[in-house]
Amino acid sequence: MPLSITEEVARHGYVFLREHHPDMNFAAVANALGQPITPWEGGLIQELVPRATSTPNTYSGIFGLDRFPFHTDLAHWRLPPRYLLLRCVRGFADVPTLLLDGCSLIDIVTLDVLTRAIFKPRRPQDGAITLLRLCEPTDNGYRLRWDEIFLKPGSKVGDIANQRVRECLADCKPAAISLIHLGDTLLIDNWRMLHARAPIPAGRENRKIERIYLEGLN
Repeated sequence: MPLSITEEVARHGYVFLREHHPDMNFAAVANALGQPITPWEGGLIQELVPRATSTPNTYSGIFGLDRFPFHTDLAHWRLPPRYLLLRCVRGFADVPTLLLDGCSLIDIVTLDVLTRAIFKPRRPQDGAITLLRLCEPTDNGYRLRWDEIFLKPGSKVGDIANQRVRECLADCKPAAISLIHLGDTLLIDNWRMLHARAPIPAGRENRKIERIYLEGLN
């Protein structure tokens, strides 16, 4: 029997839903799949549009139209969102979302190093620096976080993990999923999968992807 969406995500870390209810409102799609969260005021749906220049201390501000590095979303939060949902409004085959299974990082870098590695956000939040572990046990597995821009090593083991993860990412062969058609939807386990955006070629600056975070699946 075909796997359910929840089973697909549990097995592979993500699921790609081609032209998934293209006429349905994105918020309704998100509610049908899981429990959406609003990470900041007015931020239920975020529009992701390439920008050559943008606000400092954002990925667009740092990398512009170049490739975004592998990361998990909101890795500097104590409890990052569990899932992220990406939905195509206007897409192109040559601008894929790149995916890397964090289980491979655990295998290569080792669970011992990752669970002992202490990192800290690059900048204080609410006047305080929160120490975070790259990998933490959960009720049914592990929660992995990674962001080479907004997280920095905060311990000697953190320095070791930082070097090993970067070496692993430099050699990895990620999956590439292109959101092309209206309604193409990519559901990603943000506690397991690292993702990145391919560079934006000339003529693709009007790409538009919408994002919603989920705290759980139905």
